[in-house]
Amino acid sequence: MSATTLDAATLEKLVSAAVAAPSVHNTQPWRFRLDPDTVTLEIHAAAERGLRHIDPFGRALHVSVGCAVLNLRVAVAHFGWEPVTRLLPRPGAPRLLAVVRFGGSARPNAPRLYDALWRRHSSRFPFSERPLPAGVRVELTDAALAEGAWLTFPSPVESHRLLLLTREGERRNNSSAGRATESRHWVREPDLSGLGMPAWTLGPQDFREQMPMRDFGAHLHPGGLPAQTFERHPTLVLLSTAHDRRTDWLRAGQALERVLLVATSHGVRASLLHQALEWPDLREQLAAAPGAAPGSRHGHAQMLIRLGYGPTGPSTPRRLARQTLIEGDG
Repeated sequence: MSATTLDAATLEKLVSAAVAAPSVHNTQPWRFRLDPDTVTLEIHAAAERGLRHIDPFGRALHVSVGCAVLNLRVAVAHFGWEPVTRLLPRPGAPRLLAVVRFGGSARPNAPRLYDALWRRHSSRFPFSERPLPAGVRVELTDAALAEGAWLTFPSPVESHRLLLLTREGERRNNSSAGRATESRHWVREPDLSGLGMPAWTLGPQDFREQMPMRDFGAHLHPGGLPAQTFERHPTLVLLSTAHDRRTDWLRAGQALERVLLVATSHGVRASLLHQALEWPDLREQLAAAPGAAPGSRHGHAQMLIRLGYGPTGPSTPRRLARQTLIEGDG
């Protein structure tokens, strides 16, 4: 198939693949525009869906858009084109975060990532204690490296430290009126917008003693619900980059999504623990090497991921492709 034969149905499928990516609070902070002259898809930030309190510098927004870029690349390759990607292509257009041009014909890549992107979604339920095989760990590490990021598997002691930082981030978020209100704004029942996180997707409520999952729905159950038994020794991985520029945030998003798709292809579930990343001092501590002197770091932490085997859990809604497309010159 040549780029000149791109039709409306294929365009909708490509954008739907991109929209299937994860995003912070399911804000889906992206818009797409097709440049028919160059057969290029532009990915713009939907700044009005940014999180002013939780993400004041837009790092999480860029990571979210990076996830969508990776899905788009996978889909473009699936349809037989070579995806040629540029990040932040126009300095004078700060909301234009990436472009993906449909290059010459290429052999479709392995179908497992394309199949996985339609099945991938976060699971906020307890996982089993079954460990990840060594081969899967290697594949996940290689997936991050392929996008210019590092994936590290911390020791049990280090994992405990990271969970404590996550729990502290969750405590601070719940204590901050602005942040708590912003988070809970996105807990909504499905509507035509396709945005937000319905309460039934949030997983079981617990006392936050075992696993500091983000407590979006605490206001829905003020009396609390019975505690759930999460795994005693969760498998955590930390995604990091060498630098911390806007391009690094976009690369981190692509690395994150590639890791999640590879995990999905192996039947591994994932949930994202972002709370500590929302506080600069806690984020610094996430990246600190075990036993290092105070203030030293090992790269820049971009995401903490919990992996394991367990129920898939329900998926959050997505906007329709046509709701995200910009017509004309935007």
